[in-house]
Amino acid sequence: MNTDLIILGGGPAGLSAGMYAARSRIPVVLVEKGFAGGQMAATDMVENYPGFTEPVSGFELAQKMEEQARKFGLEIVQAEVKSVVPDDHGLLLTTEGEDNLTCRALILATGASPTKMRIPGELELAGKGVSYCAVCDGPFFRDIEVAVVGGGDAAVEEAVYLTRFASKVHIIHRRDQLRAIKEIQERAFAEPKVTIHWNTTPVSVLGQKEIVGLRIRSVTNGFEDDLPVGGVFFYVGINPSNEIFRDLVSIDGRGFVVTDDRMACSRPGIFAAGDIRSKSLRQICTAVGDGAIAAHSAQQYLENL
Repeated sequence: MNTDLIILGGGPAGLSAGMYAARSRIPVVLVEKGFAGGQMAATDMVENYPGFTEPVSGFELAQKMEEQARKFGLEIVQAEVKSVVPDDHGLLLTTEGEDNLTCRALILATGASPTKMRIPGELELAGKGVSYCAVCDGPFFRDIEVAVVGGGDAAVEEAVYLTRFASKVHIIHRRDQLRAIKEIQERAFAEPKVTIHWNTTPVSVLGQKEIVGLRIRSVTNGFEDDLPVGGVFFYVGINPSNEIFRDLVSIDGRGFVVTDDRMACSRPGIFAAGDIRSKSLRQICTAVGDGAIAAHSAQQYLENL
């Protein structure tokens, strides 16, 4: 299949880019290996997306975005891309099947996913008290004790953010000092709602249909204790989905794609949008904005060829 523009990934960034490109009458194909929506579709409730006065399920929001993009003529192909390499026509995308794709411009919107500790109860209670995004889910935990697992910048910063809602925030950290920068540490130390459990690691998330506690273990003496929390936020890392193009464009030290403000990557004709980008805030609304800009920049690039 040959086309002018291929969008790799069907999350909010990819769907937004696809809608803008299709509406501009660019020959475009969106390729998604799973279902449209990405991480957003797996989110229980979204409360902070503009235009929705009541919380909306991530799955429903993904459906609406996909429906709108298809309305403007976006073609969505379900396939897993194995590699992206330059060729005489621009770029060649090889898939797990026999059908390969070629394009003159490409938008990378493959996203990223939180690192899972995979302790008992974590995956089972995801969306039922287990979260990986305080900005997304913090307001659901008003006047409830919560735990934050991690000691880096994101973990400590989000723990302080959660004090706006939670009655108490427990930071669970396996070392005897935080890895976050000093300024962020000082904010946590000065916050009366924050309690830091040094040299501890989570053992299991307790509960059946909802969280009733978090079991933690001392790494120094093995002693275990149960914290009566109603929410657990994991901040132990985030994994960019960059395997098939990490040698094609510039990436930062954590593996995220480096772009300019036009979403252009280091290789001409390739753009990136959403969580795969190197940026400060990963939210549905920022992904949508990235996608719109990437589509507009791709259109200009194709017109200038």
